[in-house]
Amino acid sequence: MQIFNDVTELIGNTPIVRINKVVQGKVNIFAKLEFFNPGGSIKDRMALFILNEAEKKGLNGKEIVENSSGNTGAALAMISAVKGYKTTITIPDKMSSEKVELIKAFGAQVVVTKTDVPYDSEESYYSVARRISKERGAFYPDQYNNPDNIKCHYETTGPEIWRQMEGKIDILIAGIGTGGTISGAGKYLKEMNPKVKVIGVDPEGSIFYDYFKSGKIIEPHTYKVEGIGEDYLVKAVDFSVIDDIIRVNDKESFLMARRLAREEGIFAGGSSGSAMVAALRVAANNKNKNILSIFPDSGYRYMSKIYNDEWMEKYGFSEEEA
Repeated sequence: MQIFNDVTELIGNTPIVRINKVVQGKVNIFAKLEFFNPGGSIKDRMALFILNEAEKKGLNGKEIVENSSGNTGAALAMISAVKGYKTTITIPDKMSSEKVELIKAFGAQVVVTKTDVPYDSEESYYSVARRISKERGAFYPDQYNNPDNIKCHYETTGPEIWRQMEGKIDILIAGIGTGGTISGAGKYLKEMNPKVKVIGVDPEGSIFYDYFKSGKIIEPHTYKVEGIGEDYLVKAVDFSVIDDIIRVNDKESFLMARRLAREEGIFAGGSSGSAMVAALRVAANNKNKNILSIFPDSGYRYMSKIYNDEWMEKYGFSEEEA
């Protein structure tokens, strides 16, 4: 019998599929569908890895408090349900209601904070999480600055991609949020083949693109796509691994996500749309290369937003205008 002891054993080994219709011309673009993880996103990997590492140092019995744009929160809440931890997640108010309800469904407490405040404001979701964790003596994973975030993807996601692609990968494309995925998986792939190019995806309003290109930190502004981009330099981004960063905007990200659903049958989130837009740009000058794009989460987390026609029209993202 093939029986798993609990849902955490289902994390990883997500499938890779070829993109067929959205592509322009004969190019080899593949997507790694991370929403096949049991918690519905790539963050399941990192959350489990960080908690396992923390348990080795004596975490057992403590409460967990973390700041999250939603997916890490859901992953921690799911894993905490299995392991028996009490969990509190702080989340900015721009995130979808589906994410908030999902975190609550796993039994975690959710504290909604302001989005449009500086990262070092006492009202930011980072500061609120740190304050709560300190008050309660809870474990604070600090996903944006925890080296175990990078280590997770170096030891799991990278080797998995190399095995599934049988080493035949030329370009890796991944959104930059915490930075763990692109830094860890990218490092591993470059060690296996130094010719592999690693390209990040950053939304307009985030600071990563300008910092990478000029070394300057711009004044960030809010954007609608969730899970990628940041308003300060997080420590889980290893810029030495990244060969280039492509900037995308909300509209093209959301419209591409909807195209993926209608033309490829891939129901993915907005950041997956961002990654696909970047992949198409890269493919234009790399016709014979194998390009792998990571799709972090599912469209089910954005039913009230990018898959809602009224919401799209309200914010000027309608397909008619495109």
